[in-house]
Amino acid sequence: MRLLIYLLVLTAIFSCGTRKTPIKAEQENVAEGERAELQSIQTSLEYLASDELEGRETGTIGIEKAAVFIENFFSKNKIKPYFKTYRDTFRVKDVVGYNIVGYIEGNDVNLKNEFVVLGAHYDHIGAAKKVDGDSIANGANDDASGTVAVMEWAKYFSESKSNKRSILFTLYAAEEMGLKGSEHLARRLKESDLDLYTMINFEMIGVPRIGDKTMAYLTGYNLTNMAEKLNSYAHEDILGFLAQAKSYNLFQRSDNYPFYQEFKIPAQAISTFDFTNFDYYHHVKDEAEQMDFEHMTSFINKMIPALEGMINASSKEIKMTNE
Repeated sequence: MRLLIYLLVLTAIFSCGTRKTPIKAEQENVAEGERAELQSIQTSLEYLASDELEGRETGTIGIEKAAVFIENFFSKNKIKPYFKTYRDTFRVKDVVGYNIVGYIEGNDVNLKNEFVVLGAHYDHIGAAKKVDGDSIANGANDDASGTVAVMEWAKYFSESKSNKRSILFTLYAAEEMGLKGSEHLARRLKESDLDLYTMINFEMIGVPRIGDKTMAYLTGYNLTNMAEKLNSYAHEDILGFLAQAKSYNLFQRSDNYPFYQEFKIPAQAISTFDFTNFDYYHHVKDEAEQMDFEHMTSFINKMIPALEGMINASSKEIKMTNE
């Protein structure tokens, strides 16, 4: 018995010794991966919110540059266009706009016929009241932050191939003109009889909430069980309730709403902007330097298991509360 114990102890010692280097290497690789991810997020956002794009107003050269940037990102990361090209073209009076739509087919023979839409708007207002000689409303938080999050999740699912349902990664123009881009795409997808399970819109996620609040909140909180289910998939309470979201009618003021109107399915927005943590809405100071890239990286990563749980559930577990 003593010999057996002695041998077991030696085995444990040598086992620990042989694992030291791999564990350290693994930790270094994780840290390196996180740094690379943060850098990717920062690089994309700094370009989309740069003065070169002149505030990304729909119909301008600036938003065209943003569209090309997103298309190139999708192409580089092997995300296919859903239509013949990445562009879903629409018109608002004499202004031509383009939604950008990427597509990753699901890997389950049956569930791939059901779709999840992840979206954000990549346009902004162009110019705002001049401050210190600056009149460009760069729109870093509103909504380059949400745009970059959707781009990063597209890259993730393209690499992981972990989605049983099919996913559309949708970036909208003309949100600032009254949700015109998302209205056009939602109508087009409805007319094509798309089997849409859920839609989530990401709006202003570039700054963290203050204090012990949940990391983000969900608009239209009581209309569905989405917050409950996403938190359960993530194994932590990422999403909570914000009273101002209801009083300001945020559920109807962002790009989720046209999808709710067309499909009558759970279609909601997630945000970390709560009216106390960012002073530069539609302001020239909404610039990349105001963003918290560590927060953005953390939020994007924490949402992955929540999204995977939703996308891979064997049945449509997220439902309207009146069903």
